[in-house]
Amino acid sequence: MGRPQHIDRNQVLDAAERIVLERGAAELTIDAVARAVGITKGGVQYCFGTKKGLIDAMVERWCHDFQAEIDERTRQTDDPVAAIVGYVEATAQTNKHSYARAAGLMAMLLQSPDHMEFVRAWYHEHLSHLDLATPEGRQARLAFMAMEGAFVLRTFGFMKMKDPEWEALYSDIRDSLPTRPPEPLTADAQAR
Repeated sequence: MGRPQHIDRNQVLDAAERIVLERGAAELTIDAVARAVGITKGGVQYCFGTKKGLIDAMVERWCHDFQAEIDERTRQTDDPVAAIVGYVEATAQTNKHSYARAAGLMAMLLQSPDHMEFVRAWYHEHLSHLDLATPEGRQARLAFMAMEGAFVLRTFGFMKMKDPEWEALYSDIRDSLPTRPPEPLTADAQAR
């Protein structure tokens, strides 16, 4: 009996993303992914179970990667406004490959109520900590919505935007975010 073949989950997810990007979300099947990777359908099913499991893993990976981009740009703080700043900056730096990746994933998400719940929860998590009773919280929410709207318009090609125009829009949105003065020094810190 031969040794079981090792299946690289990331390689399978990469192949699934390529199928969605090159052929569209409707062409994503377990069989198509297996052929693209050169493994059996059973190998894909072993990794992900069903097509829904495969899509769940694709969405989870994309969200994890994007959250890592946000975290990289967010100061080490629990400040929800700083998290929105990180989101705006991460979105502004999105490249053309990421646009195509996001568009493909969004097309898949729209086909499933379960996946839509995941996305709703992601948005809720990113906005729920803002204090909307403050001008800073409302400004941060508005900047988040503006950036998300601009991203969707550009990603789906509803609005053609060359890089300089995108950068200017990002600058306007970034400038609309509240700035927080540095925390006052405590008496102990002032004495040092």
